[in-house]
Amino acid sequence: MKNFIKIFSLFSLMGFYNLEAQQVVKRDTLSGTELTITMDSRVSEALDAVEDRCAKTTAAKISSGIDDDAPSKPTKILVPSRELTNAEICRRNPRILGFKIQIAVVKSNDEANEIKAYFRKRFPTLKVETDASLRPNYKILAGSYFTRQSAAGDLARVKEYFKSATPIQYRVFCAEAK
Repeated sequence: MKNFIKIFSLFSLMGFYNLEAQQVVKRDTLSGTELTITMDSRVSEALDAVEDRCAKTTAAKISSGIDDDAPSKPTKILVPSRELTNAEICRRNPRILGFKIQIAVVKSNDEANEIKAYFRKRFPTLKVETDASLRPNYKILAGSYFTRQSAAGDLARVKEYFKSATPIQYRVFCAEAK
């Protein structure tokens, strides 16, 4: 009985392995490259029949002038030529060329940290940072602004404590800028 089950399972496994599958070569409709697919010949014939039926109905509609399924041209949206808003600029570029207030330029990192701490006590709402790209000099920068005019209000307040404060052009994150 055990031998019968082994022989039966072996034959059934071999029977499923030898299905009538074939390799079908199709042309890709978008780029025209060859695409090799392994499938049953009956499935391939059914796909060919569906494709032929679609091609015939499309050709019949075009020849009769009926074009219900044809995609309509999108309506052209006219946008007046105007200056972009800050939100539109930010969507395109998260980091733009704007302005920051340069508070001071010092020779050491310790001096820069002291000035930043003093600045934070006086102006807790303004973001302050150190730019060490010009070592051994350190720039202390505050705020982020789109234009010089938008920085003018804060600059006037900062100049009360830091006489050498000046707006400079600098790359700013658009989301932080005023």
